Amino acid sequence: MEFSPKKEHTVSNLKFLANLVTVHVDPESTRGWFSLLEMQAPAGDQPPLHVHLDEDEGFHVVAGELTIWIGEDEPLVLGPGRSAVAPQGVPHTYRVTGEQSARWFVSSTPARFGRMVAAYAEPTDAVSLEQIEPSPPDLDRLGALAAENGIQLLGPPGMLPSELAVTAG
Repeated sequence: MEFSPKKEHTVSNLKFLANLVTVHVDPESTRGWFSLLEMQAPAGDQPPLHVHLDEDEGFHVVAGELTIWIGEDEPLVLGPGRSAVAPQGVPHTYRVTGEQSARWFVSSTPARFGRMVAAYAEPTDAVSLEQIEPSPPDLDRLGALAAENGIQLLGPPGMLPSELAVTAG
């Protein structure tokens, strides 16, 4: 089967939680097969522990430092030029662990994470992270949109995959 995009995509910026997101490949332009987002987040930023039930999520760091916890594996510290994949069905989270903000690309196959971000985020004219005003997340809305896109939130920001067995026991 030959791939043919449904439509051409225009790059756009979004405010997603405390992050600036640049959408490079939106889910609709690939008929939901793939999305590519560029994320910028402040030092200390960490999403809730979560699992993608039917998609793989890739990370490629451009600037700064991310520590990624994927399942029960040892954490990976990713600096510029380093990549990791969180496979479907494996709980994971990350934290911006450097002193500075971080910038990285996130791919999702299929594009359900990209769809969730687009549904939750607000369009912005911001072009740098410093122009983003953080606001408290609407956890009910975020959880509902995540669930609609095959993403299960497993715990609050700060919780690591190794803590799942402790809380289940």
